[in-house]
Amino acid sequence: MCGILAVLGCIDNSQAKRSRIIELSRRLRHRGPDWSGLHCYEDCYLAHERLAIIDPTSGDQPLYNEDKTVAVTVNGEIYNHKILREKLKSHQFRTGSDCEVIAHLYEEHGEEFIDMLDGMFAFVLLDTRDKSFIAARDAIGITPLYIGWGLDGSVWFASEMKALSDDCEQFMSFPPGHIYSSKQGGLRRWYNPPWYNEQVPSTPYDPLVLRNAFEKAVIKRLMTDVPFGVLLSGGLDSSLVAAVALRHLEKSEAARQWGSQLHTFCIGLQGSPDLKAGREVADYLGTRHHEFQFTVQDGIDAIEEVIYHIETYDVTTIRASTPMFLMSRKIKSLGVKMVLSGEGSDEILGGYLYFHKAPNKKEFHEETCRKIKALHQFDCLRANKSTSAWGVEARVPFLDKEFLNVAMSIDPEWKLIKPDLGRIEKWVLRNAFDDEERPYLPKHILYRQKEQFSDGVGYSWIDGLKDHANKHVSDTMLSNASFVFPDNTPLTKEAYYYRTIFEKFFPKQSAARATVPGGPSIACSTAKAVEWDATWSKNLDPSGRAALGVHVAAYEEDKAAAAAKAGSDLVDPLPKNGT
Repeated sequence: MCGILAVLGCIDNSQAKRSRIIELSRRLRHRGPDWSGLHCYEDCYLAHERLAIIDPTSGDQPLYNEDKTVAVTVNGEIYNHKILREKLKSHQFRTGSDCEVIAHLYEEHGEEFIDMLDGMFAFVLLDTRDKSFIAARDAIGITPLYIGWGLDGSVWFASEMKALSDDCEQFMSFPPGHIYSSKQGGLRRWYNPPWYNEQVPSTPYDPLVLRNAFEKAVIKRLMTDVPFGVLLSGGLDSSLVAAVALRHLEKSEAARQWGSQLHTFCIGLQGSPDLKAGREVADYLGTRHHEFQFTVQDGIDAIEEVIYHIETYDVTTIRASTPMFLMSRKIKSLGVKMVLSGEGSDEILGGYLYFHKAPNKKEFHEETCRKIKALHQFDCLRANKSTSAWGVEARVPFLDKEFLNVAMSIDPEWKLIKPDLGRIEKWVLRNAFDDEERPYLPKHILYRQKEQFSDGVGYSWIDGLKDHANKHVSDTMLSNASFVFPDNTPLTKEAYYYRTIFEKFFPKQSAARATVPGGPSIACSTAKAVEWDATWSKNLDPSGRAALGVHVAAYEEDKAAAAAKAGSDLVDPLPKNGT
């Protein structure tokens, strides 16, 4: 991941303004410590802080078309850049950067090329021929981007809020799957998949189609010119990423440069579930495994720095970001710049424990759609900013556009949790990779129950955070929270504690506060899903443990329902690896 900053139409092209842009861009240098670039054209500025992953020697940014009339600053990876280059043979490329295709695609297609890009990205493109510009963000919002407006009429774009919050009168999170066009005067959505309107799909479940889509998603993310690894907690998602990556690594270009030994990484408190499970999977796969341990105090000491980098006060995000932040520092110290990670699976496939309470397939599917649309505010934000804080790039194969299309087209009846039929959460994924002849994973790992990252690193982690917050936030402070923080009022001492730190970095800035979502949640649910069970409104804990009782209760209810059907012939055609 890199850092980008663009200021367009600021009515100031003085040396002082240039110096200010460089100063603000420096706030993003943790994201891209390898090189800094700046393109100035009259009162327009494109700045870039580079993390060199592809073509480290010549791919510095901003990037240009042949005559440098089109300039672009990009944060991200374009996985199909070689295919796109083949379609652009009439163009001359200056570098081997995967992102250079953006400038040439714009020359060929104008603004209507974004959907041709397969990858994660946020970019700003300036056409100096008419001083028009566009900005765009990837389909799901894997890559962060913010947009702001200055009193002088300028439009700002930045990878993180900290680079524009002081100079913009108003700013917001740039919506995923959108393009901003100066010619057309605003934002419009370029990403319009069938699932976006939340209509219930009806495509039959085919295990091999799902498996193949995911394998392709992992393979394309092995594109790298630097050492890489896989974040391996030992849960289903990270274990499948590691298993598939290892299976295809030997034939990849990365293996020709760095060898076929896969490195895996895990963090946790001493004796944590993730450390044990991660080690077991690593031993099974034969990876070069790196375990990192931290203490509750290590995490507490890092909280302020974590909130500075991830730019949120959301409780669940901070809980999970802290160990990931600590692990990323260790990973970078080993010389690794890129990692694969398992975010997105739970949102797409209904893997969170509260999905046991979904009343029907329609509500199940609608909740998955809502969760995917909100990923840029939660898990994508965490995975990107926690790693980018130390100059490490996280890639997320579950959020591949084609895999999303396949997974979200499955009739959600197959995704419903039905223990009486042998289906636990994410059964469609588990079953797809349950290969008897060439096992990807041991059965007990393939069918391991979901752990939230903040829980899996060690159960005392959350308890330690709550105890720490209780020492710093009094009952009186919490009782006055609605007056101190009338917007998105914190309901717990832990939430209040995080909010005070956030406000220190973004004091009295309503725009910054508004980038953080609010509302009731049970174990990472949306506010709408809280309605599924009347008792949840009394236990609004975002931790996965809040749903463990719900989890067990749901199984018992399903068993009772199955018993009531005893004597009836229940035939369930379970597809098994395409048969």
